[in-house]
Amino acid sequence: MDPTLRAAAEAARGFMPADEGLALHEAAVAAATIDGPFLEVGSYCGKSSVYLGAAAREVGRVLFAVDHHRGSEENQPGWEWHEPDLVDPAVGRMDTLPHFRRTVHDAGLEDVVIAVVGPSPTVAAHWTTPLAFLFIDGGHGIEPARADFEGWTPQIAPGGTLAIHDVFRDPADGGQAPYEQIYLPALAAGFEEVSATGSLRVLRRTNGVGGSSRAGGPR
Repeated sequence: MDPTLRAAAEAARGFMPADEGLALHEAAVAAATIDGPFLEVGSYCGKSSVYLGAAAREVGRVLFAVDHHRGSEENQPGWEWHEPDLVDPAVGRMDTLPHFRRTVHDAGLEDVVIAVVGPSPTVAAHWTTPLAFLFIDGGHGIEPARADFEGWTPQIAPGGTLAIHDVFRDPADGGQAPYEQIYLPALAAGFEEVSATGSLRVLRRTNGVGGSSRAGGPR
């Protein structure tokens, strides 16, 4: 990974350790043997977007960064991962979009990281381009995680890559939704695990399992 972009990613605001970020970057670069763009669900302030955007630039792809930027359940007031300074006082709700845009701008990745602002299930329902690489790090509640799995994993092209963050087998280590609602169903659907780094799991869709049959682009 380019040292300047690595430094930008590590300095960006977010909850991804550097070893997981570098593994994410490497997985995205390796995914470029399959046609299609990269997409992440859950961008927050842009930390993972820099790791993935750097990979997209290296291999001539683009990254679509999907997030409503109002924060997941665990980011809301009263929860462990709430950051009060991310609340927009004018509306009384979280707004990470300005921070995301600044992160991507400062990393010089605005030409390859494309923000898609909206609810993940809504965007997924209208998405039509098979993906070479999908990273899911959205809402960690049961329903949001299940919706991300059901809405986005069918969009992965045969041989494409699925990366999932915050996968914990042991409940003592963290919430179980990404493990139970994304990771286990992906294995059951024909994905094979490629690597594990911290809480990051990288899986590949086996060639015998079809991805999205729809073609075109985001409507």
